[in-house]
Amino acid sequence: MVRQAKAQRMLTHCQIWAALDRLAARAGLSPSGLAKRAGLDPTTFNRSKRVTADGRERWPSTESIAKALAAADTSIDSFAKLIDDDGVRDGRSVPLLGFAQAGTSGAFDEAGLPSGRGWTEIALPTSEDRHTFALEISGDALAPIYRDGDIVLVSPGAPIRKGDRVVVRSKAGEMTVATLKRRTAKALELQSLDASQAGHMMAAGEVAWIARIVWTSQ
Repeated sequence: MVRQAKAQRMLTHCQIWAALDRLAARAGLSPSGLAKRAGLDPTTFNRSKRVTADGRERWPSTESIAKALAAADTSIDSFAKLIDDDGVRDGRSVPLLGFAQAGTSGAFDEAGLPSGRGWTEIALPTSEDRHTFALEISGDALAPIYRDGDIVLVSPGAPIRKGDRVVVRSKAGEMTVATLKRRTAKALELQSLDASQAGHMMAAGEVAWIARIVWTSQ
């Protein structure tokens, strides 16, 4: 009886980037933080660099991977285990999407949970909420609180209290990060992250969903 050799799986674009995300998380860093420690441009591992403007997949160079491994004091064998998705499913991986893309149609379902294409994966300290997801900040619109490349972990199931930082999506698709000042059955009162700016109100009927930020990379 002849046994057929087990078919080898092809290494995918998503797997290699997810492994780099896990490598950064295990070092207690965001992808941009890992790039900085490795002596690379801080945006080298950012999500925005993973696909070209015309939609082509961009792979990390072997040199950048080697420098990242050295910065994280990790062997190539350990990195190979991070690539094997089946071998690292320990409940610490959550869906990841760029914040700028989060307002696009189809990124979330009606309950405010990740949906559709475009999501990748990142390993982060996660809460007990199985619907937890991550957003990567791009640009300086949320500075100085959140910088380009920072990762925020969002928990749709976490209780929200006055003073919590939250992500709010309007029914029109606008994404807002703010501090919750007050919440009633009729409206949300939000304070901008920039304390010099006045707060603003959102009618409850305008809100698609609101979720608490439970962790932020540095």
